[in-house]
Amino acid sequence: MSKEKSEMQLAAERIASLVSLTNGKISELGNYAFSLNNVLTIIQKQFDKIRNVSSDTKRKYEQAKEIRIEWKQQVDKIEYDYNSATKVELSTGTAGTGLGVGVAALAPTAAMSIATTFGVASTGTAISTLSGAAATNAALAWLGGGTLAAGGGGMAGGTALLALAGPVGWSLAGAAILGSGLMLWITKSNKNRLEEVFKQICDRDENKYKLAIIELNERIKRIIDETAKLNDAIVEIGSFGIDYENMTEQQQYTLGAYVNLMYASSQLLVNPIMGLQPNYTEKDLDAFLSSNKVETEYLLKKNIAVYFANLLYKIETDEKDRKLLAKSFKGNKQFREQMKFEKKDIDLGLFNLVDRALKFSYKN
Repeated sequence: MSKEKSEMQLAAERIASLVSLTNGKISELGNYAFSLNNVLTIIQKQFDKIRNVSSDTKRKYEQAKEIRIEWKQQVDKIEYDYNSATKVELSTGTAGTGLGVGVAALAPTAAMSIATTFGVASTGTAISTLSGAAATNAALAWLGGGTLAAGGGGMAGGTALLALAGPVGWSLAGAAILGSGLMLWITKSNKNRLEEVFKQICDRDENKYKLAIIELNERIKRIIDETAKLNDAIVEIGSFGIDYENMTEQQQYTLGAYVNLMYASSQLLVNPIMGLQPNYTEKDLDAFLSSNKVETEYLLKKNIAVYFANLLYKIETDEKDRKLLAKSFKGNKQFREQMKFEKKDIDLGLFNLVDRALKFSYKN
């Protein structure tokens, strides 16, 4: 007779289901973003042909066009980096370890799903801490393994996603510890406490995932609605002619309204899904480090500190809990290899630093 599942195991199963649903919604969002980009491209080319447009209308139009172009540049960069990484892994015979089983190439809509989910700033890089190489690594991790949290292999640089993308990160840690059998060598009371900590993390992230799914559904609905409106606009604008000064006052007003629609629609490509943003960022850590005296060795562990800060965000721990967490993570070879962490990098001092950094963040 099989043993009854613990609350932790049941919570982990709920999280795994939500992770899978979230990834599906992200992919769906990418498909609709692909369609929105296409229709925006068509209507913007159509608008480019119109002469003598008023300066205010022209300025708003150029802003909308710049947003879409910068977003597309980010998409192209993600796709290029992913395909480059694929070639490297194939040439070294490691395909399937970093890229995820069965992943051979990147569909453009997958890159669009990442760029749309994490957002693009005016510089063309993903917003928040997901900027530059971190943005690409996060995308590679998601695309390569359907996120490590869902059990995929992820890219070698995939720690960026786990460290920065809020709820996505916890599952690997919990699954690795529970699945590796390391809990067998600790006392029952310690095992129960460790399970309780991860249960709290589950509960926190379960709520966050549910909100993210609602947000993803709302974004998809808005994109569908506005894509339809833009398609109607393409037909109507075609009847206005190509000289703004020869248009009727009503046509000029309608054209301005469509420019506003183009601008609002472009924002749907670049505004991030807030429910999938990190709870704690390197910027937060830097604020703490600049205001507190910290031993030099921990200044070199920023990525590890940010990872555990996200893992333990709003989770109350005492000294005994932190000792147990440090011992468990330090002794977990599977976790360390997945995260590219060294055994020497994980100790009680690191967890005490994270605890102080989080409390500093809560106060500010």
